[in-house]
Amino acid sequence: MNFQETIDYLYNKLPVFSRTGAKALKIDLTNTRLVCEFLGHPEKKFKSIHIAGTNGKGSVSNMLAAVFQNHGYKTGLYTSPHLHDFRERIRINGKMIPKRFVINYVQKTKDLVEQVHPSFFELTVGMAFDYFAEEKVDIAIIETGLGGRLDSTNVITPELSVITNIGWDHTDVLGDTLQKIAGEKAGIIKPGIPVVIGETHKETKNVFLKTAKKNASDIYFADQNFHVLHSEIQKGKLLIEVEHAATKKWLKYVSDLPGHYQLKNILTVLQSVEVLKKKFRLSNQKTTAALTAVCKLTGFAGRWQTIHQKPRVVLDVGHNREGITAIIEQLRYMHYNKLLIVTGMVKDKDHAAVLPLFPKDAKYFFSNAKIPRAMPAKEFAALASQYGLKGKSYKTVQTAVEAACKSAKPGDLILICGSVYVVGEVDVAATKRLLKEIAEAGK
Repeated sequence: MNFQETIDYLYNKLPVFSRTGAKALKIDLTNTRLVCEFLGHPEKKFKSIHIAGTNGKGSVSNMLAAVFQNHGYKTGLYTSPHLHDFRERIRINGKMIPKRFVINYVQKTKDLVEQVHPSFFELTVGMAFDYFAEEKVDIAIIETGLGGRLDSTNVITPELSVITNIGWDHTDVLGDTLQKIAGEKAGIIKPGIPVVIGETHKETKNVFLKTAKKNASDIYFADQNFHVLHSEIQKGKLLIEVEHAATKKWLKYVSDLPGHYQLKNILTVLQSVEVLKKKFRLSNQKTTAALTAVCKLTGFAGRWQTIHQKPRVVLDVGHNREGITAIIEQLRYMHYNKLLIVTGMVKDKDHAAVLPLFPKDAKYFFSNAKIPRAMPAKEFAALASQYGLKGKSYKTVQTAVEAACKSAKPGDLILICGSVYVVGEVDVAATKRLLKEIAEAGK
C-alpha cells in the first residue's frame, strides 16, 4: 500500500471516534496492552509526561514539548485529533512521523488487527509508542484522547502527570457530574508519580487530593503557586507577568499563542517545569524563550490562529462549553467592525449548553465537516436560529469560508470555530488567495 491507501485502511478498517462517536470507543485497556505486547512494549522504552484535561491539554502538551526541544532534548509529541494531516499526531522535535514508518507499521500490524480488532485510536497510540521507542527519544509528551483512567495512552508510567482542567464534555462517556469526570481524568495519576493540576475548583479538588494521597503522589495546583499579575495582547503576542507565590518573584513571559485563555495553560506549564527540574536540566531562560516560539518549534496550530489581516481571519478549535466561553472572552480584547462566524458542530455535542454562548449580533455561515458525526449544516442552522443566531448554511466548510470572505470588509473579523474538524477543513492557502483577489479588485 502507498501512504494514502494506508490512511484509508486505518479509517475504513478501524472504528474511529472522530467519525462515529462513542460507539468507536473501547472503554478498556486490554486491546492497547495487546498492541503494546505485540510491539515488544515500546511504552516502557522512553520517558514520558502524561497530560489529560477537558480543555487546554493540546496547548500544554505543545508548550512542554517546545520547552524540552529548546533545551536540546529529543522530544516526542503525541496529540489528537489532527487538523490536516494524520501525521500531525506524532512528531519528534516538531517534525511529523515519516510516511514510510506509517506504511510499515500498518503492514506489520495487519494480522494483529484481524485478531484483536483494535480501534483507530488504540492502533495509532501503539504507532506513536513504537516510533518514539525506535527513535530513542529523551522524553515524549503524551496527550490523552478522552478521559484518562481507561484512555489508551494510560499504559505508560510517566515522570509527571498533568491534568489541565475539568469541564463539561463527553458526559455520555465520562459521567454526568464534574466529580465523575474528574475521577476519570484522575485515573492517570500513578503511584509515587507527581501530578500537576492546572485549575483549582471546589467541586473537583478533593477528587484529586484523595487520588494523589491514595497513590502517595505529590500534588501541585498551578493556580495556587503562580498568579497572573498582568496580561495584554500586543502585536499578536500574549504578554504576561506572573508572581511565584513562594518566592514572590515576578516573572515576565511572551507567548506566540495569543489567546487570552492561554494564561491558565501557561501557569500549568510553569508549575510542571518547576516539578520537572528535579529530574531534567531545565532553565528559566530557555523555558521563557521556548514559550515565545511554540508554533515554530512544534507546528502547533488552530488556537486563536490569525491567518489573514484586513479582514482578520482567525481559526480556533474551541468546541465545548468552556472552549466557546474562552473564545467569547477573547473577542472582548479584539477591535473590529462586524463579526462573521463560520461554524459547525458534531451531532453529539451538548448544543443547548453551547449555542446560547454565541453572540447574537454576528453574521453566521453554517456548515459541516465531511464526517458522519457532523450535524448537517441546514439542521444546525435551524437549531442555531432557535437561539437567535441568524445566517445561511453551506454544503462545505470552504464554501462557507469563501462566502464569509466575500461578505467581509477590511475592518471586520471572520472567526472560524466550533469543531476541530471544521477548522481542519479550511483551505488556508485558497482563503488567502481569495482575500488577495478581493483586495486587489477593490483598489
